[in-house]
Order: sequence, then structure tokens, then C-alpha cells
Amino acid sequence: MWGDPVLRTTTRPVADFGAELAAELRAMGEAMDRAAGAGLAAPQVGSARRLFVCRFGDDGPLRAFVNPRLTWASEERAPGLEGCLSIPGVAIEVERAVAVTVVAQDGAGEERTVHAEGPDAVVLQHELDHLDGVLMLDRAAPAERRRALRELAAAQRPPRLNI
Repeated sequence: MWGDPVLRTTTRPVADFGAELAAELRAMGEAMDRAAGAGLAAPQVGSARRLFVCRFGDDGPLRAFVNPRLTWASEERAPGLEGCLSIPGVAIEVERAVAVTVVAQDGAGEERTVHAEGPDAVVLQHELDHLDGVLMLDRAAPAERRRALRELAAAQRPPRLNI
């Protein structure tokens, strides 16, 4: 959750593509689905490994991105509201590239190239940021960031007791 130092950690590459990785990816997919998320990066579950899972669209298959790297981003950018499973209750406007290409390995270690546009491109950029210790708050305009931080601070204050 927001405030945990692991969210600000730069992840390390994955070298072993065995059963442990398969189990981790499966567990991350289940956690993402329980939270009704579009993506989930390893730092969000306390792991400093360079991987994330996501779904494109509501019914898309679970996709694993291991050791991903952004190889292309469109010059065209567009703002959009983003949320984050690690910062619940906050939606913030972030400007992102409207299309990207990512090269990554799948859970078996096979290299894959994925080109995505629109909301799918946003998911990829958001999850890639997590792997570099960057949060959506860091990508927002200053006024939008201040508003979100005020909301977070208010949500973390203990309730006042009227005695």
C-alpha cells in the first residue's frame, strides 16, 4: 500500500523461469482479479522482481510480463483518470502515451512483443512505472498531485471522537 518503501524500489530482473515464478504469477493474477484491477506489479505484493500481470479489457486472458522493457511510445499523449490498487480511493489525471510497444518474456521465458493502444497502453505504462519505483502520483500535474495527497492524508487520519 501507499507509503510502503517497496513501492519506491527499482526491481531486479528475473532469471529463473521455474515453478516458483509460475506460482507467483498465478497468485498475482488471483490477487488482481479479487481486487478488480487491470494490472498488478510485483512491488505491489512486496516483491522486488521485475514482473507484472494484467488483462486487456474485462474478459481478456491473464498476461504475464517478465523483465519487460518499453521499446516505443507514441509522441501523441492524452490525459486520463488512473487509479491504483496500492492507493485505494484515489483517482488522478495522468498524461500518458496513447500507444506503446513493450518487449517482455512470458512466464516460460519466451520473448514476446506487445503493441497496445488506448486503455491497454495506459495499463502497460502504469505497471512498468511500478517496476521502476514510480507511482501515478509522480506523473500527475502538481495541482492534481497536491489534491490527491490531501485526500490520502485525510483518509489516513483517525476519526474524531466526540466524547
